[in-house]
Amino acid sequence: MDIYTIDLETYYAKDFSLTKLTTEQYVNDERFEVIGLAIKKNSYSTQWYSGDDVAGFLAGFDFSNALIVCHNTMFDGSILGWKYGVNPKMWADTMSMARFVHGVHDSASLAALAKRYELGVKGTEVVNALGKRRQDFTPEDLDRYAGYCINDVDLTYELFKELVPHVPRSELKLIDMTLRMFINPVLEIDRGILVRRFKEVIDEKKAMLDSLKGDLNVETTEEVREILASNPKFKELLESRGVKVPMKPSPSNPEKMIPALGKKDEGFIALQESEDDFVQLLCGIRLNTKSTMEQGRIENFMQIGLRNKDKLPIPLNYCGAHTGRWSGKEKINLQNLPSRDPKKKALKNSITAPPGHVVINCDSSQIEARVVAWWAGQDDLLEAFENKQDVYRLMGSRIYNKKPEDITKEERFLAKTVVLGCGFGTGWKKLQSELNANGVKLSDDECKKVISIYRESNYKIVELWGQANEALKDMLFGRPVKVGLTKAAVFDGSGIVLPNGYKIHYPELHAKEIEGKPKFFYKSRKGIEGIWFGTLVENAVQGLARCVVGEQMLLISKRYRPVLTVHDAAVIVAPEEEKDEAVAFIEQCMSFVPEWAEGLPIACESGVDFSYGGT
Repeated sequence: MDIYTIDLETYYAKDFSLTKLTTEQYVNDERFEVIGLAIKKNSYSTQWYSGDDVAGFLAGFDFSNALIVCHNTMFDGSILGWKYGVNPKMWADTMSMARFVHGVHDSASLAALAKRYELGVKGTEVVNALGKRRQDFTPEDLDRYAGYCINDVDLTYELFKELVPHVPRSELKLIDMTLRMFINPVLEIDRGILVRRFKEVIDEKKAMLDSLKGDLNVETTEEVREILASNPKFKELLESRGVKVPMKPSPSNPEKMIPALGKKDEGFIALQESEDDFVQLLCGIRLNTKSTMEQGRIENFMQIGLRNKDKLPIPLNYCGAHTGRWSGKEKINLQNLPSRDPKKKALKNSITAPPGHVVINCDSSQIEARVVAWWAGQDDLLEAFENKQDVYRLMGSRIYNKKPEDITKEERFLAKTVVLGCGFGTGWKKLQSELNANGVKLSDDECKKVISIYRESNYKIVELWGQANEALKDMLFGRPVKVGLTKAAVFDGSGIVLPNGYKIHYPELHAKEIEGKPKFFYKSRKGIEGIWFGTLVENAVQGLARCVVGEQMLLISKRYRPVLTVHDAAVIVAPEEEKDEAVAFIEQCMSFVPEWAEGLPIACESGVDFSYGGT
């Protein structure tokens, strides 16, 4: 394949830039304008073009059997694809490649990487382009801008050559797959579903507020809204009912106490469980009417549909998470769309297949619980998974001392929470909090007993935690160590190397003695973060799961194109007339066990519908 390295320079201003807008909003905005572009074919000299016929200039290149490389290809690629119909054989992105090679904690900017590899210096001429249309550039200005853009392309090409030996071809294919989810979207948005739900949300909030007019002795909906939304007025209302309002120090002035009535304040959370039913009602309506998250997301989806002829570009960060998993971006995080509440599921229901096609959502079943059991050598649990036994009922039978078949739905839910959540060293307090959030109340002693039963039943997993704890100590001194019974994840002294070559880094790992015990910390991109053996095991297990699902999606892509991935699931669009054949093939791929994971019992389950929400 020919390699084309490309960089586009576009108009930007204080109120029109990628710091103010998402990539999709920016590229589709009526203010958008290409100032010029630089393109390099293989190692030949880089060309610059600035003119009225960008499409004609690009038509002079054959991209049909080419690899196009950019730095932040989601940006340049969307312009090339959406504006000029460019569709190469493969997309590559040096930013994504750098994340794979160096992890997510180091800067992946072109300037930082050019300095790291001593390739040269990225220019600053773009600063002088603020607010300038192409027609505003003098010939001399444009020449300088051309030199800046050409330098960016040359740096990107040299960076690509440095990185590509360290990125497996399988990962390059996954980068291409991820980029195409955004540049060549397949899924569509049904705006009708969103419009109906938006109206429902407005009506529901109004009805809740109206229901309080008599109790609050006011005449209008807005008066109720004002009382509930205002901290001083809501405090006064609660105190009129004899409620002691929780207080907290002011963030701006710690010596001043203010009402603790935010949704995350512990005092306000406690008020929601007040013995006074009316206080509970007031708190619930305050929360529901103040929250605009669902309305905002619905509006965002509708606007995306309007700008993209009802197509949904899927923005994902390849290697966006510490463990190498994909992460959401662009203010449209598809990794956490509501799915439990049938009404709030409208967002997922609005994501549909194009006419004549169906959406197939195939999820790797209990993959983290399976991986941690496999990695630890917990053979009885592995055997239960392998024999397709209900491991939640088995755990429930231990917890409740009943036969598996006699475990109730509620008891099974508790056991499921334990199986899926306790493999990473979860303590009784955290388990109690998680169960409480899902409406299951257990006393301290009951939670302690549940944790004890889990650990006694899964002693090999507990032994794994001990190995991980020792690994943390060895990593302080850069000593490689083996954790678990397999070599699938290797602790090389500074991080965890996964089977695909990705390394989970822990920069500047250090220990401090706190309350007589060593506590471990590392420097992440967000600042100093704590780490313990449970974190280490969880990171490794999630990284291994990501490797499994990545290989499975590549197998699927030989016949069908994955158009979205969420956690450990692959979403595929297939022709309606071959949906049964497609489901069989996809489930076969999602049951594939990589060579490095011999003995890992993998299973999957899939759903098929015309909408993503229906799967």
